[in-house]
Amino acid sequence: MEKYLPTGNEAISVPRLNEAGAVEDVTFLHMGCKGLIDLRGARDEALMAPFVEADGRAAPLEELRWQRLGFWVPRFCGRAGPLEVEGTLLAPTGERGFGYRLVLHNAGGRPCQASFGLSGCWAGAWHCVNEEKPIDGRRGCFHSVWNDGPVFDMTCGTPLFSFAPMADALCHCDFCQEEKGVRYRLAHEARLAPGESRAVTVWWGFGYEEVSAATSAKEMLRQGWEAELARTLAWLAARGADLGDKALTRWYNTNLFFCIHFSTGVTLDTEELVLVTSRSPRYYVSAAYWDRDSLLWSFPAVLQADPALAKRMLGYVFGRQRRNLGVHSRFIDGTVLEPGFELDELMAPVLALERYVDATGDRELLRREDVRGGIGEILEKLSARRHPDTALYETFLQPTDDERVYPYLTYDNALVWRALRALARLCPEKAALAGEAEAVRRAVREHCVKTNAAGEPYFAWSVDLEGNSDVYDEPPGSLQLLAELGFCEEDDPVWRNTVAMIRAPEYRYSFAGCPIAEIGCPHAPHPWLLSVANSLLCGRGEQSLSVLRNAPMDNGIACESIHEVTGECTTGEAFATCAGFVCYALRRAMKGGEEDA
Repeated sequence: MEKYLPTGNEAISVPRLNEAGAVEDVTFLHMGCKGLIDLRGARDEALMAPFVEADGRAAPLEELRWQRLGFWVPRFCGRAGPLEVEGTLLAPTGERGFGYRLVLHNAGGRPCQASFGLSGCWAGAWHCVNEEKPIDGRRGCFHSVWNDGPVFDMTCGTPLFSFAPMADALCHCDFCQEEKGVRYRLAHEARLAPGESRAVTVWWGFGYEEVSAATSAKEMLRQGWEAELARTLAWLAARGADLGDKALTRWYNTNLFFCIHFSTGVTLDTEELVLVTSRSPRYYVSAAYWDRDSLLWSFPAVLQADPALAKRMLGYVFGRQRRNLGVHSRFIDGTVLEPGFELDELMAPVLALERYVDATGDRELLRREDVRGGIGEILEKLSARRHPDTALYETFLQPTDDERVYPYLTYDNALVWRALRALARLCPEKAALAGEAEAVRRAVREHCVKTNAAGEPYFAWSVDLEGNSDVYDEPPGSLQLLAELGFCEEDDPVWRNTVAMIRAPEYRYSFAGCPIAEIGCPHAPHPWLLSVANSLLCGRGEQSLSVLRNAPMDNGIACESIHEVTGECTTGEAFATCAGFVCYALRRAMKGGEEDA
């Protein structure tokens, strides 16, 4: 698997910065297109790659060593022929673009004539929402007075987007339209004496059309590299955390910033905050909204790091996404992508709201008309799923989004219990919901607790109230979390027997005895990173911490599942919301279980 170092800010994502320093694609969210637009290079030429020529000869970049400034900004050091080279890709917070900075240093004993900069090929634009489709429009490149250089442009009758470079040092620019795409080269010339260094930064601005793209680059150029870097590093430092363990601190912060920048984003055309599974097209269901993914997984980590952003997330949920709460998945504009009812997703907004109010003490949200209306609609949809005689609520899809076996899931009904109890506590006019919450708890105990062959009680995964049930578990909504939810105590023998059964060697997806003994399921039959998070939250700390310290995953970034022996990614690369939930669980585990914000 190719190794990538994703980076970005709220507007622009760079999902595929490879270890050779080449940018294979750049993405941004677009409300009018209901998803992600991905700008890509050609099959044999990257969208953007650094180059160096020394004394008239190509000097390939070699021996690159990577680090992340502030745990997020990628930087490499290496050599190019007789020269030392350093490269940094910075997407400054608050800006509509990014900068690629190259520094050459002549460590030799004689002068060197150098030419260096960026070159590449813009081969096309793709629309990404789960699947990828090429965008059929007119691509072009032309000289603009707004940046005194090239502007790359795409129109589909009217402008769709533009992007444009501006350099902080004199660069010669060549560009041409070829059959495979628009090729370009930005080169800075320098004669370096022994011991001399020279730097050039190419800022890339993005916008709806020529002027907005070029001036986005000009704004970053005016602010300057040092100012943009310092401001971004300060922003990162204010949200990161020291966990007291070097390896885990690095894993936590990098994945936290990946979660923030790839599970949330601002649309290029309407400047609205939206929530998605991942802004990376490497994730197999990218650029769409799931209540569960955004609110049960990424939201807790964002709340710990940035409560103001968490509040904006809830505004989007009870705004754009409100009318279809509980539906399998939606486009970023709130319309239905994949139909199908999921009980865990219907409860997710209430649980996130409870978490936010408890962590911040800010009750203003509870008085907002959109939130109050959303709560009412959630309760109305919920009541339609209640069994007429028993306080159990059905679902059609399980937490993996696969179809259920039996309609009443124990985990989902524990979420209902928690949500009803939360509303009774947070909203005085809904105090009567406490009684229904207790009825749900009793119904689960009566109908969802079964007895195994050894005569030990356990929580079934799902039941039908006709005597049928199954022994099963799914990392996206695990029975291991019942104690974490407060539905039962950690010393509850029913819960302990349940955990023991799904972790036993006899259970097909336990991976017991493997180096990475975490739960999987048919949806992805290898240990899940979400299961690592579940284990952290229910007291299996040492094994889980070892996985996070040592497993390669997706080049250090959380993915859906990993190999039970090697720890390498097996499914779901660049899984941004998952990264958030593991970060949340890791911080809880390392800080003694405290629920900080």
